[in-house]
Amino acid sequence: MKHRKRIHYTDSQKAEMWDRWQRGEPLHQIAALFDRHASSVRGILIQHGGIRPPSRRRSQWALSLAEREEISRGLAAGRSIRWIAASLGRAPSTVCREIDRNEGSAGYRANQADQAAWDRAQRPKPCKLAMHPALAAQVAQKLQRQWSPEQIAGWLRRTYPDDTSRQVSHETIYRTLYIQSRGALKQDLLAHLRRTRAMRRSRHHTQKTGNHGQITKAVSISERPANAEDRAVPGHWEGDLLFGDRNSQIATLVERQTRYVMLVKVAGKDTQTVIDALIEHARHLPRQLYQSLTWDRGKEMAAHRRFTLATDIQVYFCDPHHPWQRGTNENTNGLLRQYFPKGISLADVSQAELDAVARQLNERPRKTLGYETPAERYRQTVASIR
Repeated sequence: MKHRKRIHYTDSQKAEMWDRWQRGEPLHQIAALFDRHASSVRGILIQHGGIRPPSRRRSQWALSLAEREEISRGLAAGRSIRWIAASLGRAPSTVCREIDRNEGSAGYRANQADQAAWDRAQRPKPCKLAMHPALAAQVAQKLQRQWSPEQIAGWLRRTYPDDTSRQVSHETIYRTLYIQSRGALKQDLLAHLRRTRAMRRSRHHTQKTGNHGQITKAVSISERPANAEDRAVPGHWEGDLLFGDRNSQIATLVERQTRYVMLVKVAGKDTQTVIDALIEHARHLPRQLYQSLTWDRGKEMAAHRRFTLATDIQVYFCDPHHPWQRGTNENTNGLLRQYFPKGISLADVSQAELDAVARQLNERPRKTLGYETPAERYRQTVASIR
């Protein structure tokens, strides 16, 4: 069996890999540039958890190759260390240490000394979470509660505004999770992230698009009241179906102003079943807190007029292939995938279990709410209408 010759990628080839990975190109497409299998490129990227390592550069205070060559020539000519140091404008101790760590006066070679200095300088920057075990334990605890790194970082800033030692950026949390050489957070915690992949993907990686049917007599989102658009008043909701395996699904609802989440168990995806479940759910909410519902163009809402007649709640529809027009709900569905990954059946999930998941989401601090929780905002809203 003929084997391919092992390839050693150059620095420029690795830079090309990282450039394309950051632009969101898939592994097989990057690998095709080098006539290699995707696993070959993955091996390079996964060493750093899919996060591009910073470019290395010499410190402005480090000895240059030209200075090391001057040291070598000075030693060959029998010059003293003080003389060499004065000619370079350096401290004698700097020149002395340089010579001692590179084979001494008899064995000093400029090129070898320069390469050795470059290799020695390749030390990782100390990780804040590794230096503060109590902070790392607090972060791990929040991750286990399904909080995102950004929510954790925001909550820490809000809780300890005057103590920077108890704060950490969300980027540091991500890097510590994906780059396991840092050693502060266990790799098992990756399972609690919204996306549980082994490598971090580029933000430019492609996202899903809609595939929906025609809705008759649909009221466009462009006709939705202005106070719903700018979130000035509560009571305007966004909704969608979240699908599982074996033809199972749940309805997800999120209030636009408070980001409060409600989950509704539905037995089927046909329009009659979905509309019946939404009508029953709407009866449990005060009228002031349920004024409109924005949905995408899924066929499950074909009987939207029956919902409006039964509840006096107007349904508005996004434009075709514009899921971002109900972005709050799209984001919520992404969060829910932490609890209900693709491929599992939702048929056996009870309403009580859905309520427990919704409660966890509503107790997470949100950046857009100044790191207050949706539950706090919703309680304030309910109190204000009584």
